[in-house]
Amino acid sequence: MTTGVTPVPGANARDGRIRGWFRWMNTGGHKTMLMLFLIVVLSHWAEHIAQAIQIYLLGWPIPEARGVLGIPFPWLISSEWLHYAYAVVMLVGFIVLAPGFTGRSRTWWNVALGIQVWHHIEHLLLLGQAVLGVTIAGRAVPTSLVQLIVPRVELHLIYNSLVFVPMVMAMFHHRYPLRRERKHMACGCAVPVAPSTRPRPASAS
Repeated sequence: MTTGVTPVPGANARDGRIRGWFRWMNTGGHKTMLMLFLIVVLSHWAEHIAQAIQIYLLGWPIPEARGVLGIPFPWLISSEWLHYAYAVVMLVGFIVLAPGFTGRSRTWWNVALGIQVWHHIEHLLLLGQAVLGVTIAGRAVPTSLVQLIVPRVELHLIYNSLVFVPMVMAMFHHRYPLRRERKHMACGCAVPVAPSTRPRPASAS
């Protein structure tokens, strides 16, 4: 008896490649992908730090404090689509690379993931307001929930700190795992353990 479903040519091969790519990212390629992810995070973090320096140390008005790239390209700061896209990239990165972590590193990674889930929701709310042209509490610009209490510049510094700190903790424990954690790792991210130089006790004869 046939099911009446026509197989899609190449679908199985494509699914196999996706699974293979996902497996590689959490095994042999985990270290490489983590470094790439860290570069993306640090680049974004640097823009927020630059903006804070412009406001608090240089005394620039907030509309003119646009970080580094935002000065020649002002739309990078004003585009809610761009901010949301970055939040999605962060969320996907945390989800996709999570299986490669074990033990304490997985706990810290999950903390960062949980905070990023909320950060993503806040950006989704901002994007929705920008698209629909309706803002929360009649504000002049799109406003997230916590932004009703904390100004946007300070809020996103806080969000990025709350995500970055547990992420760094996760990567540290992933590089320097306990012996019991090392046994469950499928990647080569851990720093190799030097062989013991202590002399073995002489066997009784």
